[in-house]
Amino acid sequence: MDAQHWDDMYRSRDQVSSGNPNPVLVSEATELPPGQALDVGCGEGDDALWLARHGWQVTAIDISPTALRRAADSATDIQERISWARADLNTTPPPPGAFDLVTVQYFPLRRQTGHTTLHHLLDAVAPGGTLLFTTHDRADLTPTEDFNLDDYYQAADIAPLLGPTWNVLINSSRPRTTAAPTGTHHTHDSILRAARLQ
Repeated sequence: MDAQHWDDMYRSRDQVSSGNPNPVLVSEATELPPGQALDVGCGEGDDALWLARHGWQVTAIDISPTALRRAADSATDIQERISWARADLNTTPPPPGAFDLVTVQYFPLRRQTGHTTLHHLLDAVAPGGTLLFTTHDRADLTPTEDFNLDDYYQAADIAPLLGPTWNVLINSSRPRTTAAPTGTHHTHDSILRAARLQ
């Protein structure tokens, strides 16, 4: 699933996302004081737009130029609060300690020896900031020739790697509150919410 794969996927349809923010983001971020947010794998921008309209200054990154172009086109009313950037986390880590919220919603974060990319995301969270990581629960996923479940992080994989400088607030599987994407049968989300200590 490289950059070409994702851009081909977005170009194959007029719209990929629902147009609504992810419910886990809404439920977990509503109570947070707005600050600087990093939206990882922003796609067509639904989460970034919601955050910006709720007072956040957002850096929204994705690997697909098509997705980013669509996202920017839908943000004309709030464009001064969102910075859109094409980035590959494997080669372009975010700045350390820069974000009060790092949100990773259904982004397929591939495991690496030494967890290098994951640690870059963790390092991007400022002291007192929040990491919010959501993915489809492994029980709902079916391995294929192109997709090995063990190659990608789940919330439960990340929590043990956080160490004493983090406070894990949520590390669980939760029933979805909205319908699964068309053609899928995802009924549960795997969620990690953790606060980086001062």
